[in-house]
Amino acid sequence: MAQGRVFKYGDNVDTDVIIPARYLNAPSPEDLAKHCMEDIDIDFVKNVQAGDIMVGGANFGCGSSREHAPIAIRASGISCVIAASFARIFYRNAINIGFPILECPEAAEKINAGDKVSVDFSTGVITDETTGETFRAAAFPAFINGIIDAGGLLPYIKAKQEANK
Repeated sequence: MAQGRVFKYGDNVDTDVIIPARYLNAPSPEDLAKHCMEDIDIDFVKNVQAGDIMVGGANFGCGSSREHAPIAIRASGISCVIAASFARIFYRNAINIGFPILECPEAAEKINAGDKVSVDFSTGVITDETTGETFRAAAFPAFINGIIDAGGLLPYIKAKQEANK
């Protein structure tokens, strides 16, 4: 479950906008987060609070294949990203690090910046608490929920290996 205020962006938000390449040598996720979205929204890092939600348009996370982008978003305090669609490599990188993202074109279109939104990951129900509208994204299958709950693919695999000993 996630609940927070919305930061909204348009179509084709690429990884170089999410975390500019000049910061890719930052030593930690927290250092990456200090520069998240700065080339598109200079005030993002000043205004984001833990639990907030990012909403994007089509092809969110296009561009390079580096996983710095979802790491920076998660480390900034964003609890999940809802978008009309995701670039496939961004989608995979987000799941690999245990960061929940949901595709829902209707929600991405109708939810506004500043709205308060709640997301139930187990059902895929997205509720715009500001307007009262609800939307449905596809819920993750159990194994992806397991990866997210474990904090990423590597912790998930380690836990599975330990359980099988």
